[in-house]
Amino acid sequence: MREISFDTETTGLNPRGGDRLVEIGGVELINHVPTGKSFHVYINPERDMPVEAFNVHGLSEEFLADKPKFADVADRFLDFVSDATLVIHNASFDMGFINMELERAARRVILNAQVLDTLELARRKHPMGPNSLDALCARYGIDNSRRTKHGALLDAELLAEVYLELIGGKQTALSLVVETDGSGQDGADGEIGGSLVSRPARQRPVPLNPRLTDAELKAHQAFIGGMGDDALWKKYGL
Repeated sequence: MREISFDTETTGLNPRGGDRLVEIGGVELINHVPTGKSFHVYINPERDMPVEAFNVHGLSEEFLADKPKFADVADRFLDFVSDATLVIHNASFDMGFINMELERAARRVILNAQVLDTLELARRKHPMGPNSLDALCARYGIDNSRRTKHGALLDAELLAEVYLELIGGKQTALSLVVETDGSGQDGADGEIGGSLVSRPARQRPVPLNPRLTDAELKAHQAFIGGMGDDALWKKYGL
């Protein structure tokens, strides 16, 4: 399963009122694991930068003047996204800008069915809030000290960590996969050329300290000692 943790920066709040994209950042996840592959681009918005927006992300007109226009990166962006699910915090905001820019560039828009909103996930899981990205980082102990200003790629990286926590944390318990032999032949129960394999959970790097006291261990050994030489416990050295 391919997903992309995704964020944008803009010149303002209204994509239909003249505001434009200035930055796109995306981080690829495969089966909820970051692959290290990302997409990042600054965009010339072809307009001025309101001071309110500059104070949020720090991207000036001068900095963006020599950056590509959205139409110049639209195909590269769509190739990266492909059919992956876009994981976005407050998706309606970012998708409003993305689809506005795609329409202006005469490219296909991205449908809601391809989008997962982590703000909705967070509100269901933590109905009392707060559920901003910074608040969720604090809740889950994710270091966001680099986030002195908003940045699309950094925010996408932080969101990827938050998303994994929202769906249950980073622990992988038992993974059941179908391993194929490459023959493409169906098995007896309809599974295609493979068998179901269980993979054990990752082990702790440092074992937990024993919870039994010395007195409890001695009492247990005395109990086993009175059961005779044929006791099942002794076969396993317990």
